Amino acid sequence: MKNIKKGFLLGLLAALFLVLGACGNNNDSESTNEETENANQENMDTEEDSMDHSGSEEGMEGMDHSSMDMSSSGEVPEGLKEAENPTYPVGSKAIIQSDHMEGMKGAEATIVGAYDTTVYAISYTPTTGGERVTNHKWVIHEELIDAGEAPLEPGTEVKTEASHMEGMEDASVEIDSAEETTVYMVDFTTTTGGKEVKNHKWVTESELSPVE
Repeated sequence: MKNIKKGFLLGLLAALFLVLGACGNNNDSESTNEETENANQENMDTEEDSMDHSGSEEGMEGMDHSSMDMSSSGEVPEGLKEAENPTYPVGSKAIIQSDHMEGMKGAEATIVGAYDTTVYAISYTPTTGGERVTNHKWVIHEELIDAGEAPLEPGTEVKTEASHMEGMEDASVEIDSAEETTVYMVDFTTTTGGKEVKNHKWVTESELSPVE
């Protein structure tokens, strides 16, 4: 009889240990799963923070060249000839039809300079690094270094001393297109945000229209 009771108690204890062990394993598994979920969430948060930073104005600076244009001193290259009878004389008003930068199209411009020259659309990699800028408008012939006679053919590679944007000066550029026309230096206020831009270089005659 004693042996039967002893065997029963041992069996009961063994069963109890099995139950406790199973609970412990479940708790460990739940703890491990929770730690894994927390680690995954932290990784996702880190990735989101990285994406938000790269998409901010600071992270995107220099990538969108249309938004980088700033006011200049108004100095013009040596040898640039003033237009004798420009369609839009200095001091007159015109509406900008181009969108070289945000808030430019539709803005009323004041003409501060008019010049006859060859203008180029160019592509180049900024000397400060970053993505290649394509079809930038405009650089004029007088802003090119040792360019020879105008106009240059598309595909020609040459350096520029223009500093319209960061990383442009002394960059090697490729000519995308060339046009002989009157170019204008203009003052205007952006249609988005009301930013005043002084001595913007350059707007071509075909990119302006009369004020109605």
